[in-house]
Amino acid sequence: MTDRSKKNILELTHCTIGEYRQLHKLPLRLMADNVRSAQNVGSMLRTADAFLVAEMVMAGISPVPPSPEISKTALGAELSVAWRHVPDAFEEVCRLKDEGVRVYVLEQTHNSVPLQQLRLPSLQEAPAGMLLVAGNEVSGVDQRIVDIADAAVEIPMHGTKHSLNVSVSAGIALWEFYRQLHEYIL
Repeated sequence: MTDRSKKNILELTHCTIGEYRQLHKLPLRLMADNVRSAQNVGSMLRTADAFLVAEMVMAGISPVPPSPEISKTALGAELSVAWRHVPDAFEEVCRLKDEGVRVYVLEQTHNSVPLQQLRLPSLQEAPAGMLLVAGNEVSGVDQRIVDIADAAVEIPMHGTKHSLNVSVSAGIALWEFYRQLHEYIL
């Protein structure tokens, strides 16, 4: 018979914050482009921790730790995930592109790639890594960033709603990036 009992906190704990910081990370950064909600930022940090994202960049009006609202959903990931704030998302994306970083925006555009059809480059093709940009809860990713991105990635929607919460969308997209990239860090 299969043991379906829930795991306790000790069984679920994989490593300490110090050990986590020493782990190899994906060649991937996550950017919150003017994400207003501290809870969304916290949730994105927690997902970044789960999928070994190298860094989270909070841009513009995106709240930053320390913040009780971020901590509420990050559950400590604000301490494990490398993060930084930049005043202007567009300027930072331009800087990263100049360094050779491949930029993906999580956005619905006329030529966006459905997430399940996304094929990420190899590390040889993208040695500077990748950046996934998730945008503001109302206006999405800054159009200037969309215009210079290497690709727009869309999560197909089949119900009555045209979009998901930004932290949910980022989580779904990060899973796909992790699925395709995790072999580089194992």
